[in-house]
Amino acid sequence: MSSTPAPASAIQTEGLSQAARLIDTFVAPSKTFTDIRRSASWWLPFLLMAIISVGLTATVDKQVGFRKVVENQLQLSPKQVDRMEKLPPDQRARAMEQQTTFWKYFSYGFWVFLLVWNLIIATVLFATFKLAVNADVGFKHSFAIITYANLPLAIKSCLAILFLSMGINTDTFLFQNPIGSNPGYYLNAADSHLLYGIATAVDAFMIWTLILSAIGFACVGRVKKGTAMAVVFGWYALFTLITSGLSALNS
Repeated sequence: MSSTPAPASAIQTEGLSQAARLIDTFVAPSKTFTDIRRSASWWLPFLLMAIISVGLTATVDKQVGFRKVVENQLQLSPKQVDRMEKLPPDQRARAMEQQTTFWKYFSYGFWVFLLVWNLIIATVLFATFKLAVNADVGFKHSFAIITYANLPLAIKSCLAILFLSMGINTDTFLFQNPIGSNPGYYLNAADSHLLYGIATAVDAFMIWTLILSAIGFACVGRVKKGTAMAVVFGWYALFTLITSGLSALNS
């Protein structure tokens, strides 16, 4: 007596593992993001980025020192340098010590800020895709997309760790622009904060992240890739102009 084979629609295909998702994000991103429709789990890429973030901070602490980090940060703003120089020596020393302590603790705990920032970005893009283009995407899927799409930035941090360990860029290190992956790295921010902000935003790893985000929303939300690209890059361009403009006004 022969058994009747199950219909093809009843056969459930096995989903990707978390490790496979990580790899496919770089070599076959559509597979990763399509699988997010099945499971919106995001813990592994975030854990990886948190570990790398702490590793970068520890490397900076050893190779650069947070006092030097604060000094480099101050050089971006002539107004801040002028205000600092006008303080009496004891107040200036106290202010530098406070800023050094703040930057050290903030940097070691940056993974918490990253989690909150990802939630904000996921919320904005979820609302935009849901309301503006009627995408079939949920918030938890939106958050998973953003988390996986940020993986190229982990590579950028790993390169920064490598360069610092080799003694490269220790005198001019900045957390917000750690390696020369954008034109802004080669500019002096004090000359034009607007130009510096825009040039820094044209970053190879950030563009990679934006493209992955668009692919993710196209796969999960079932919208055209062109539409997804327009939404993601449109928000990024607006954010860049606003933050660069505010920086220019306050520096």
